[in-house]
Amino acid sequence: MSSEEFFEAFRRAEALLANRRPLEALRALGPVLEENPDTHSVQILAGRAYLHTAQFARAEQAFTAAVDLDPADHYARLALGRTLQRQGRFTEALTQIKMAAAMHPTPEYQDALGEVSARVALQDR
Repeated sequence: MSSEEFFEAFRRAEALLANRRPLEALRALGPVLEENPDTHSVQILAGRAYLHTAQFARAEQAFTAAVDLDPADHYARLALGRTLQRQGRFTEALTQIKMAAAMHPTPEYQDALGEVSARVALQDR
């Protein structure tokens, strides 16, 4: 796959996901993901598409790969935390969301932190 083909397929997948067509986005992204598994942006886009199709194990793998590729990416950590949260793995989610909120203390991240912290507190009762 040439760099131009890579770019076009990636942009097509991005547009499909923006238009709420995550399964089609995954099909478009397939060859890109297969040839470029160590590309951070590809893993993020795949994770988002998997998350939107409730493929939580695959979303977790993609976001974990993105965090491994760039440990300072606060969005990848938030997305990984949200994915773990959707799986009911609140303690693991809390770890990732705490790190994301520390790196990027916005209201959205603080809300996520509060939400997951409350779930962990309820779980520990």
